[in-house]
Amino acid sequence: MEATIVQNNVKHYPVLLREIISVITPQHGGTFIDCTFGQGGYTNEILKYQNTKVIGLDRDTNSEIIGKKIQKKFPDRFLFKNLIFSKLNNLKLKNENVKGIVFDLGYSLNQVKDPKKGLSFNSQGNLNMMMGINDFSANEVINNLEDKEIEKILKYFGDENDAKFISRNIVKERLLKKIDTQKLVGIIEKSKRKKNYKVHSATKTFQALRIFVNKEISELINGLINSVKILKKDGVLAVVTFHSIEDKIVKYFFKSLSENKSVSRYEPKLTQKEILFVMPSKKPIIPSEKEIKENPPSRSAKLRYLIKKEDSYEVDSDILDKFSYLLDIENLGSKL
Repeated sequence: MEATIVQNNVKHYPVLLREIISVITPQHGGTFIDCTFGQGGYTNEILKYQNTKVIGLDRDTNSEIIGKKIQKKFPDRFLFKNLIFSKLNNLKLKNENVKGIVFDLGYSLNQVKDPKKGLSFNSQGNLNMMMGINDFSANEVINNLEDKEIEKILKYFGDENDAKFISRNIVKERLLKKIDTQKLVGIIEKSKRKKNYKVHSATKTFQALRIFVNKEISELINGLINSVKILKKDGVLAVVTFHSIEDKIVKYFFKSLSENKSVSRYEPKLTQKEILFVMPSKKPIIPSEKEIKENPPSRSAKLRYLIKKEDSYEVDSDILDKFSYLLDIENLGSKL
């Protein structure tokens, strides 16, 4: 793949790169916001087109090193900000023609392999999972929250069927000894009623903790809301998701902005608001067999995109109400 990036001897593949470029059409120029800059895969590809500017955002300070290199090369066309993407409305964009906003919600292999981040169940030592600009770590979650609270996190953020048994055993075991990464893996394996030999027993629990620690639910929802506000007419919002919770949120948000809500047949049609967004396809774009072969983690990727038809800043979506049950679970972090 042309845009394969090698960082610390680990290959990074920008997922659905060709499809993203096809959707956001940087050949027509404009300003693009790469909300999950990472290793700079999308950014580098966009900057190949002369009349483009890119603002790259990432909460991970490690990305700043790559960002500074690109900034040196394109001082007038690229800017890096160490910022969580829910705050992208804080950017000074008054004179910017924002034609595309891109989110890749996956984690790079560099991040997964970084022992300091502790994202992998193969890590040693303290539980961490903080990607940057965090309020607490997985260590504080596992060693402080009550069993019912941990159960909710594992059940709703990880779709873990054995959440009750795992959470109870965590609380029992931590009375004897503080729980680190490998201790947690042992507890999970002991708690699982059925073994799935294709997927590691700890996969769902680690996903749930990562989502909770990094507040990925409120981050995504607020990032989407602020994105459609700052997009200009004919601007594109493109989001690549990797698990069902993310995709459910993106799918609902896009649908709610691009379709009229059902109203009573007795209500005059004139009362319906003008639809300001178009979703060209209800079905997501998925990676080709060739891409999956080259980069197996891309197999779960789904790309959805939305086009803004007017410069209006009005966003009429009940997404915060729709996913309030997930936001309530996320708010358990305020206890830590």
